[in-house]
Amino acid sequence: MSQRTRAGLLALCLLAVLWGTAAFVPLPYVTYYPGPTVDILAENDGAETVKVTGHRAYHDDGELRMTTVYVSQPEDDVTLPELLRAYFDPDAAVWPRSSIYAPDETDESSDRESAVAMVSSQDTAVAAALTELGEKVDPIVEVQDVTPSLPADGKLEVRDVLLEVGGTPVTDAQDVVDAVDAAEVGEPLAFVVRRDGEKLTVEVTPREVDGDKRIGITPGVGFDFPFQVSVSISENIGGPSAGLMMSLAILDTLTPGSMTGGEEVAGTGTITPSGEVGPIGGIQQKVAAARDAGAELFFVPADNCDAIGDVDTGDMRLARATTMHKAVQTLADWVADHDTELPTCEDTAS
Repeated sequence: MSQRTRAGLLALCLLAVLWGTAAFVPLPYVTYYPGPTVDILAENDGAETVKVTGHRAYHDDGELRMTTVYVSQPEDDVTLPELLRAYFDPDAAVWPRSSIYAPDETDESSDRESAVAMVSSQDTAVAAALTELGEKVDPIVEVQDVTPSLPADGKLEVRDVLLEVGGTPVTDAQDVVDAVDAAEVGEPLAFVVRRDGEKLTVEVTPREVDGDKRIGITPGVGFDFPFQVSVSISENIGGPSAGLMMSLAILDTLTPGSMTGGEEVAGTGTITPSGEVGPIGGIQQKVAAARDAGAELFFVPADNCDAIGDVDTGDMRLARATTMHKAVQTLADWVADHDTELPTCEDTAS
């Protein structure tokens, strides 16, 4: 065997070792894939997903599907083969980790943040639907998350309405933060809350955690509604991006007749109490998820239009959404005539 041949074989062996090692080295990227879709008008574990108390509910045919994305978690080890698989999948995407997660973000903190966003999104979706119906909704401050093992765990509950803290009336979330900061560590702090329509006082003792006084809740904006509406979504799904679809499903449930005409409709977008639709992440993957689920119409937030790219929509039509009110009008026009002209991402008018 010549020296040149031996050198070539050695180089091939070293290259093989290098590639084998590289295949298992975590890389600072995040992968996106289409996730499952959820029909908000359907039943969940034998009960309606949209539940109404104090107002007549109309459960009709048709589907209004929220869409999701499978995203690698902050602590996932994403390797070169996984990145290549996502890169060459037309329905997947690859993003730098730094553009998606904070440097110190963990799986647990990401999940908690996502869960808080879902609670807030559900309440805002109800507010948007009732506003569309002409109902009056008043903002309140509520508990949107309770951290396990911290002082409020087992004492305060998610969606407790915060009325007073330490004798001071609560008008915004900062009032709660200020009251806890001003409290004495080890001394009970009185919280007056409304829970299930009843007013009660709960004592929580602040604890010092990493130099800050903590009780372990996340206060946020909620709403007082004239009747009770709730949306039961799996705890495995979080984030604010289902706001538009939840608000449409709530409106459909509160009004007679099927807004979808019995058809399958999907979409995405955040929502404000006044019904403004906002952008979300993973739009291409959500369009692909809706296409694979058999949806015939998909609502795209106007601010996501530039990110649609060349995603394959199949036979599904895309409709641009700027507000809930306009989405309702678009849906009615489409139900009346599936071939009618709809607002699209090519439109420039709002």
